[in-house]
Order: sequence, then C-alpha cells, then structure tokens
Amino acid sequence: MSIPSSSPDLGISAFANVGMNKVKTLFGNLATTNYYQLQISEFPIPPNVDRDRTIQKFFSDANVNKDFYTRDLNLLCSDAVIPASAFATSEVKDNFMGLTEEFAHSRIYTDIEMTFYADKNYKVNRFFEAWMDYSSNGSGVSMSSFDPGYYRRMNYPGSYKHKQGVTIVKFEKDAHALLRYKLRNAFVKSITSTPVSYGQGEIMKVSVTFNYDYYSVSYEEYVTPKFDFGGGPQEFKGLDGKVRKVKGTNDKTFQTTMS
Repeated sequence: MSIPSSSPDLGISAFANVGMNKVKTLFGNLATTNYYQLQISEFPIPPNVDRDRTIQKFFSDANVNKDFYTRDLNLLCSDAVIPASAFATSEVKDNFMGLTEEFAHSRIYTDIEMTFYADKNYKVNRFFEAWMDYSSNGSGVSMSSFDPGYYRRMNYPGSYKHKQGVTIVKFEKDAHALLRYKLRNAFVKSITSTPVSYGQGEIMKVSVTFNYDYYSVSYEEYVTPKFDFGGGPQEFKGLDGKVRKVKGTNDKTFQTTMS
C-alpha cells in the first residue's frame, strides 16, 4: 500500500510512495522509557588530605560503603531524567527597523531529579544526607548536638562535586544502541521532603535533585562482526563478542571490540 504522489489532498512530497512495510519498520522501532541505568562511581580520595576530612569518612560514619552506592543504589533508582540544556539569549532591536533578533550567549544546563526506592535500613537516605552534610561541613562543627554556637561553612567545590562519577545510560531491550550521558561535577543540591502517613502502606521513595556544570553525551552502537571468506559477508556472533562504535559530541567515532 502506498500513498500516490499526485494526491491533491497531500501536497507534501515526504509522504509520497510510503509503503506499509516502511511504516511498520519505522513505528516498530521506537524507543521506550523503561530501559535505563544510573551509574555512580567511587569517590576518589584526595591527596594530602586528612582522612577525617574526606567525604569517605562521612559515608563511613553513616554506615554506607562503596559497594552500596556504586551498585545497590544504582539499582534502586526508580525514576531518572535524561539531562537537557537551553540557550540564554539577548535581544537586539537596532539592526533592522521593526525587527527584534535574539542571539545566544550562554548554554544553561538544568538540574535533574532522580527518585530512589528507600531500603529498610534507610541507606539511601543516609547516603544523600551524608553527601550534603559533607558539602556544608567546612567548619568541622558537628550539627547533631544542637550546640548554640554552631555555624555552617561550605567545603571547597572540588571536594564534594563528583567530577565524572554520575552517568545515565539509556538503552533498549535489544541493547543494540545506547546513549551515555556523563555529568561533569555533579553534586546533591536538594533532597525532597518525603511524606509519611497512617493508613495503607506504600513503598517509600526518596527524590534527589542534582546540579552539575555540564554534560557530555556519546552514542554507542553494538554490531555483530562480519567476515568474508569468499562466499560473502557472514556474521559470527560468538567470535570476539560485539564491536562497539562510539560517537561523541565532537562527532569523532572510534571502535573497540567487546569480549
């Protein structure tokens, strides 16, 4: 079945001669929202810094280890957001009479919010609270005792911002292709209040807002290697795994073999 190009009702040539097989192929390969993965890597230990003044000490005091926030926490992420950006513009009204123009001068990266299932030991809550406590504990004064002389002082951004440690991977069921978003200098900006009430119990969730400087995105496509031994190209899925083609924001493509 095809749409005749001479149809008087459709003057758009893009719809001409579109077969049903093409339509089925196009709309049968749409991306879905329920295949993704959050990846938070280990926080690096800064050199020449007292162990008691590191973020690792705060995680340890909260009884949260590296295995939890680099593995379990990622699996507990129930809702994530693919980051986005927008341009900040300025208006110019004097170049042409009666015409207002806009020009971009900055790129703005919006905050993203992620939601996590809360475990029974509340490690999710403790992890994010410890991250925020460390960010605002430059004074070294404990806030737990409610002393009258307490005060807040922020730590240096380089100590609480995760340089390249927060990544959002979007993929599909067949894992043929994926998008990898890496957040530069991400940190916890806020933790949303969690309502609790009597009545029928529901799964408790914790929503966290992340701020970051900017993000980079890379496109990775996994294809099965083909070899030609004289009878035409043949696929060998079990040979050297799959080949990964990566295309980043700089439009450069490189290829690695996945075993």
